[in-house]
Formats: sequence, C-alpha cells, structure tokens
Amino acid sequence: MTAPSTETARSLGLAAAVNARDLGGYRTADGRTVRAGALLRTEALSRLGEDDRALLGAIGLRHVVDLRSLDEVRHLGADLVPGLPAAVLPPDAAATLTVPALDGLGPTLHHLPVFSADFDLYVELRRALGSGDPAAMHAVLGDGRGAAMMTAMYRWFVTDAVARSRFATVLRLIAEADGAPVLFHCTAGKDRTGWTAALLLTALGVDREGVRADYLLTNERAAALIARVDPLMQPLARAEEAYLDAAFEELALGWTGFEHFWQDGLGLTEEHLVRLRRACTV
Repeated sequence: MTAPSTETARSLGLAAAVNARDLGGYRTADGRTVRAGALLRTEALSRLGEDDRALLGAIGLRHVVDLRSLDEVRHLGADLVPGLPAAVLPPDAAATLTVPALDGLGPTLHHLPVFSADFDLYVELRRALGSGDPAAMHAVLGDGRGAAMMTAMYRWFVTDAVARSRFATVLRLIAEADGAPVLFHCTAGKDRTGWTAALLLTALGVDREGVRADYLLTNERAAALIARVDPLMQPLARAEEAYLDAAFEELALGWTGFEHFWQDGLGLTEEHLVRLRRACTV
C-alpha cells in the first residue's frame, strides 16, 4: 500500500488534537489533486490550548461540523475553535442543531450527531471503565466482541437511513461551501470522521487504496495515545482495515456502485457531485 506523502493529509499541528489533518494532496483517477485547505478532519477540539486556537483561527474556517452525540458534547466539552458560536444543547442526544456565525464572522457550528443507542460505544465504555471491574470490561469487549461491535457500527453507517442522512448533510454542506474551509470531526476523529472522509475522497475520485491509506493514517498519528490503551480496548482505539471494508461491502450489497449510492443512498444530486469536484480538486 502506498503511504501518504508529506504533502498529503498534512497535520494541522495541533498539540491537543494529534489526528487533525488536511485532506489535500491525494491524487484522483483523472489526474487531479484534492485541494489543500478545504477539507479538514479532526478529533474533538475541546482541549485546545492558546497556540492550537491561534492555528485554527488563522485558517478562516467557514463551517465546523460536530458528529458527536450531544451527550458526548456535554461529557467532553464544546469545541474551543476561535469565533465558534456557543450552542444551547437540547436534551435529545441525537438532535441536530445549526448555530450561525456570530455577526456573520467566523465559522457556523453544525451539530449532526451520528448516533444510535445500539452503537453508543462511549456510554458502554464509561460504564465498563467506571466500574473498575476487569470482568465488566471483558464482558463488553472481550472474546472479539469489541471488533464485532466496531464492524457492526461501520455497516450501520451505510444501512441506517438516519446515519446516511447525517453523512449526506456533511457532503452537501461541503459541496455548497464552494471550497471554503470546512472542518468535520467526532470524538476520536477515527470512525464517523473516517467514514465521512472516505465518502468525500471517493466522491472526489480518489481510488480505494488512497482512501484506505488516509483511513489507516489515524494509527500513525495517534500511535502514542493508542499504545496507552488497555489491550481490551485496542479494537475500539485503532482504525482497522476490516472496519472500513465492512462499510464498503454494505454499500456494494445495497447499491450498484458509488454514484448509485450517492444519489439513492445519500439523496445527493449529480450537481452536488460536480460542484464538490470543481471546488475541492485542482
């Protein structure tokens, strides 16, 4: 597998978000290149220090898309992005919310939770870890249950209509941003963020090898954090090729190809695809 070059998936240099990167630099099948500065993927941005905030503030973000459930936001904290408007969170963990930029300046905040009670990994983990009981952790994650849970979640990304609608909203927003910088993230910047990036790069014409390389780059960028994770939690902490393949397998089972999925599965139009490619490739 060809690893991304130093010009590809460039780190944003955030000390408190080591997996934050720019998707610019990947080559497409027609010889174009994903444009730098337009598509930014990160983990949660609730622990940024002053230097990190200054780096983000200089980017000129137009939109920040948070794919976390609102319970995750309440537990981990709101994003500390300069100029990002504050949101009053409704009680429904899966509710969507858009908060316009303050006085038309800075980024607009979009809460688009990709969330299901059946796949609320963070609640399960907090419950297991909070108990301090190794047996409780094993009951949740042992004997292959962690990897099976992750694989099932990636399949759910494709099969669930509400999940597809949330990913579609991100893609539509990026297409309509016409190349202005859009940042999207979840908690770890790995699964919901990883599938969003995979859809984006595929739509832009990047081949599966490039899509997979970007997905697996998380393991390199977050290696120090992953190394500290309990072995039982490794299947949840790592980006595994089998997870991404499971999502693409579901796509192939339900649709004749990516463009069919784009239109029928995501409800997006050919105009959105053309606009996305025009704005985000050079």
